[in-house]
Amino acid sequence: MREDAIVNEVREFRDKRAAKFGYDLRAIAEDARKREQQSGRKVVSFAHPERHSLERKGFGSG
Repeated sequence: MREDAIVNEVREFRDKRAAKFGYDLRAIAEDARKREQQSGRKVVSFAHPERHSLERKGFGSG
């Protein structure tokens, strides 16, 4: 299969970002939420409000 420079660049970026947070998905997600808030752009969530609230409080699955 042929190498794709763009795919390789995306994978390298993704790996560097994951390594920055010790490959901790919760830390990566928290950073993404902070960057969303700081962007000033409208962020749309399709999560069920009640379930989302309970998960944030530690009552959800996972």
